Parts: sequence; structure tokens; C-alpha cells
Amino acid sequence: MDEFASGMDFGAVAGGSEQTELSRMIAMEQQKAQFQLKVHNFTDVCWEKCVDKAGSKLDSRTEACLVSCVERFVDTTLAITNRFAQMVQKGGH
Repeated sequence: MDEFASGMDFGAVAGGSEQTELSRMIAMEQQKAQFQLKVHNFTDVCWEKCVDKAGSKLDSRTEACLVSCVERFVDTTLAITNRFAQMVQKGGH
């Protein structure tokens, strides 16, 4: 029985397309987790960079700094998203 079990391909038992789909879903979840971690890190960086002291209102300098920080974040996110799309498209052919 050990010889039989050691020679089995458990990926084939689950089905090739099911295994591929599971691998794809795991990779997507890992990418989401990495993205969320980057958002948290980015929030910390912008807070440290832009906010001297927390108050009930933002002064114009702090607001401008945060706007700039967010714009850079959006630009970076779009660049990363486009890159992922290119990678998926190349992998699909």
C-alpha cells in the first residue's frame, strides 16, 4: 500500500483544472493581503510625514501634504494594477 500511495499524484485526484483554480485563488488572496499590508504601511508613512499633531482640523500645509501623498498612492496603485494585468494576460496565452 505504501508503494501505491507514494506513486499517486494527489493533484490529479483533485482534478487539474480544480487544482489550477485553487492555486489561482490562493495567489489572489496572497496579493490582496500584500496590498492591504502596503496600504497600512503607506497610511503610517503619510501620517508620520504629514501630521505634526492631531487636532480637530487640518491646516492647509497638512492637507496639501496628505493630498499629495494620496495622489502618489493612487498613481502607484494604478501602475501596480496595470502590471498585474499585463502579467495575467501574458500568462493566459
